[in-house]
Amino acid sequence: MANHKSALKRIRNSETKRLRNRYQHKTTRNAIKKLREADKKEAETLFPTVISMLDKLAKNNVIHKNKAANLKSQLAKYVATL
Repeated sequence: MANHKSALKRIRNSETKRLRNRYQHKTTRNAIKKLREADKKEAETLFPTVISMLDKLAKNNVIHKNKAANLKSQLAKYVATL
């Protein structure tokens, strides 16, 4: 157990951030799956929102920036071939 007030606050903050990151990451993964299952018209409307979600995750260091770039590239290729 932490002894300092600041350490207790850091534990609370870390848990809050961890849960938020987990939620956002899972939501993005579900959106990617939904995009891959969608038809052409629906995929083209979902594509910008999924790209935005990936950019936000990379900006906040939830996922690595190169992973976000790779996913965006794969999805762009996928949507283009539909």
